Amino acid sequence: MDSDGTQDARGTHAHPVPRPAEPTDVPAVPRNGPAAPYNAGATPYEAPAVPPRPVRAPDMPPPAAQPGRAPQSPHPRSPVADWLDQPRPAVEPGIWRYGYRLPKAAHQGQRLAPVTIVGFAVPLVAGLFLWSLWRHGGLPYQWTVLKMLTPDDWWWPGTTSPKGYQGREVKTVADGVFFAILVYAMARLGSWPDVIRHFVTRRGQSARALIAALGALIALAFVFPSWFGLGWDALPVQDPLFSLIVLINGGDYGVFASKPLTDGMYALITLLVLWPFARIGGWWPLVKEALAARARAGTAEAVPPTVDRRPSQWPELREAGQHQAADMLTAEVDAGRMNDVDCARIGHMWTVARARARLSSFTDTVLREGAAAWTHPSGDRDLPGRAPRHDVLTKQVRLGQWVAGDRTPLAYGGAGAALAPDTLGTSLLAVGPSGSGKTRHLVRPVVESLGLQALAGQCAVVAVCAAGTPLGPDSAYDVVVRLGDPESVHDLDPYADSDDPDEAAAFLAEGLAGDLDTVSGQRAVTALAQLLGPYQAAYGRFPALPVLRELLEGDSSVLAALRDALAGDEHAVMRRELEARARQSDSAGDPGQVLADRLAVLDRPAFAGFFGGHGGSARPFSLRAVAHHPLRVRIDLPDRGHEEASRIVTRLLLAQFGAVASAGEPTHFTCLVVDDATGAVTAESVRRIQRLRSRNAGVVLALRTIGDVPEALHGPLYAAVGCHMAFSGVTTWDGGRFADAWGTQWVETRDVARHTVFADQPMTRAIHALRKLVTGKAVTTEAVTVRQVERERWSASELAHGVPAGHAVLSLTSVRGEHAPPLLVDLRG
Repeated sequence: MDSDGTQDARGTHAHPVPRPAEPTDVPAVPRNGPAAPYNAGATPYEAPAVPPRPVRAPDMPPPAAQPGRAPQSPHPRSPVADWLDQPRPAVEPGIWRYGYRLPKAAHQGQRLAPVTIVGFAVPLVAGLFLWSLWRHGGLPYQWTVLKMLTPDDWWWPGTTSPKGYQGREVKTVADGVFFAILVYAMARLGSWPDVIRHFVTRRGQSARALIAALGALIALAFVFPSWFGLGWDALPVQDPLFSLIVLINGGDYGVFASKPLTDGMYALITLLVLWPFARIGGWWPLVKEALAARARAGTAEAVPPTVDRRPSQWPELREAGQHQAADMLTAEVDAGRMNDVDCARIGHMWTVARARARLSSFTDTVLREGAAAWTHPSGDRDLPGRAPRHDVLTKQVRLGQWVAGDRTPLAYGGAGAALAPDTLGTSLLAVGPSGSGKTRHLVRPVVESLGLQALAGQCAVVAVCAAGTPLGPDSAYDVVVRLGDPESVHDLDPYADSDDPDEAAAFLAEGLAGDLDTVSGQRAVTALAQLLGPYQAAYGRFPALPVLRELLEGDSSVLAALRDALAGDEHAVMRRELEARARQSDSAGDPGQVLADRLAVLDRPAFAGFFGGHGGSARPFSLRAVAHHPLRVRIDLPDRGHEEASRIVTRLLLAQFGAVASAGEPTHFTCLVVDDATGAVTAESVRRIQRLRSRNAGVVLALRTIGDVPEALHGPLYAAVGCHMAFSGVTTWDGGRFADAWGTQWVETRDVARHTVFADQPMTRAIHALRKLVTGKAVTTEAVTVRQVERERWSASELAHGVPAGHAVLSLTSVRGEHAPPLLVDLRG
């Protein structure tokens, strides 16, 4: 079994990953530059299992040839070019497309079933037998119907012998009619369509047309054997037609002296014979395509040269006439100055330029900047320390390998398991205990893949994790927010750069009290909006969280200062809002005190200077920025001693992400990855997750147990996300939720019952006794019952006890509605 090369001895892997050379005279590459130099003299690579890493910094010249070595090839083949040219066929959701080939078991599964072969052979043999009986007059009452339908004077009395030409010709017509009925019956009752589909129609157009043409030639040889110099009798096709014409003309055989008539009849018969083969072989589409190509060639002034279809030659640019840009990019790839991220980024910009009709601007930028065109604003062209499990061209990240088994479809068995934005766009829920590999095998690969896509301008990612979670170095992100760390460069804007008090109040209410059943969500939003609106009107901004806490607690000095700031007549509405808040604060069910208590969790000395507090030097970061820019963001939550604060912030981020991702026209994929979503899922967040699919956005939620979500939200949460992942070690209670979400399927069961045979005859009893004496077993008969029953795809017990360590059960749904059933994945493969 091939792995990704990280656990195999060097040089022993079937498809080795291209590794950088190890020159001793190459200086270290800085952080913002790509990777190590490309060794042009390295051994060519064949079908690597994972895409190659960048092999030289784009701005570094190739290493000089060492004395005493033969000059290298003037046109070396870089690993990036090999990576680009690898096949990426269209496959089912969740299959690693890079270098995918259909497993041998799938090819074997495409063989004809024995019942299909029998269904083809039995009608054929029966038809030949019936035709033989008909030809020899062996069928009972063979001519009775014919005599009933024809005049009596055509036959000798009491016999079926014809008197004249009418009887002879009508017998010939009867032969043709019986033959046509026999062929139609064999085709309809037998499995001929399945056999034709297996051997002909599923092949390529050229092979399909050729096989159909060969079949048509054989059919014509049986219909017109004299044309081919063959000595056997012709099938009753042309003779019945000519006999019918004789009967219609009253026995005038002189009509066949007309050559146009006979030639027309032969042409008609030939067309009737060729018509089914033309449909099977798809001749008409092939002819139309050839005629269209001929017409294009006739109208064109000059025949354009054949375009090299290898992706490393940038054929789409050449077909659009941008040969200079294609030559430049091809040279950059061959020289090793481009990595996989560069190829994906420039390919994406070509798609954008073609959609906006800006081809000339695209070419100018490529000719001016080369491989560095449209570099990410950070200047990074690769991620430091990335794992070689990404295919940036198809936006896939490989998680492991689908385990072959009875449950696994043939196309999945042994193939790589991968995630991409088209599946993450339906959101993913992963459940597994601590140590099961959620962070190592799922969260980090997904975050790293989305980070690479962000460098290509195609994605924005926000990773939320506890401080110290290994999701890559800080240099792999554009923004790192360390809540509670005085050295953090960035702060988190609790209002997501909103200027609408109601929207900002909805964010805060969801984060502060979204998990409380005793607090009405709408009342919490109203209470916050009654304070945020007046404060914004008075000071032009929203209050810092410590100030908001004082307002919710009803601090008289703070409220008096706010009333004084709203003394003008233009603030009459806001004064009324503030007075309403003051009146409601004295009621029994007022949520103000609960919200203030939750804000007190964030108003701690550890968070001084954060959330807009005074004395903070960190720059505020708004989550709204990811909707407009391909950013890589990591938010580190305080872990020890501040678990409740972490949950509040996670709920706040989930609420903000759902709002900003749903606003405006999406320009790129946006994803929020939460390493620990404990206490973060609320009824409102579930509704927001459902709306993300149509907004080109998604979330990844990892949980230790589904018990960290309120029980009333278990069903809605499983229904809201399209992808589910159960890691090894889940409990039966968690497994039961997955079993309910994955539903049931119809399976075929075989029940075998053995019954003892009791013989009545003395000889039979003696034989049975002898057999029992020799074998030690009584003589039995088997009764086999085959039936279709409805079974769970994965039962709770199987998920809890049948998933090995290092494995998970994964089901996927794409944004296009394609499904991958829940299958076992080896996360180490």
